[in-house]
Amino acid sequence: MPLTINLRHLEHKVLHLRGQSVASDLEVADVDELVQMEQPLRYDFWVEKLKDRLLVRGQLQFVLNCQCARCLRPFQKVVEMADWSCSLALEGEDQVAVQHDCVDLTPMIREDILLAFPQHPLCKSECSGLPIAAQPYPNASETGASGSVPSAWDALNKLKF
Repeated sequence: MPLTINLRHLEHKVLHLRGQSVASDLEVADVDELVQMEQPLRYDFWVEKLKDRLLVRGQLQFVLNCQCARCLRPFQKVVEMADWSCSLALEGEDQVAVQHDCVDLTPMIREDILLAFPQHPLCKSECSGLPIAAQPYPNASETGASGSVPSAWDALNKLKF
């Protein structure tokens, strides 16, 4: 169910909205492979009608189920937007769509949620990634005269053009 505001309710007072909205309503469920929003969004904000605008101020809170980009471990990240605000024009070029005296806040909230998604989620900043399998020691025939392992450049240097 979209998050809508009825403009008639704002004519003489400020409106307070508090509640939850599921991720499927916000259309953020399958946006990223490593980040999923499966728990509901919690919102608590005030809406007031100014001259030709709506001003929405308050808090958004949600939990992201993430998978570490380095080690692939699952972890959760709590995102709290304590000072979230949105200004919506009711007139002019940038005006929002008004249907049956209602304005839908869902697209603006969705945009801010997607901007809060981590681009490269890490379970912890010092995560070293997947454990590297033990590499066998090279054969004596593969080592150079100095006993060191040959580099990839050695094979390229042997090429004749």
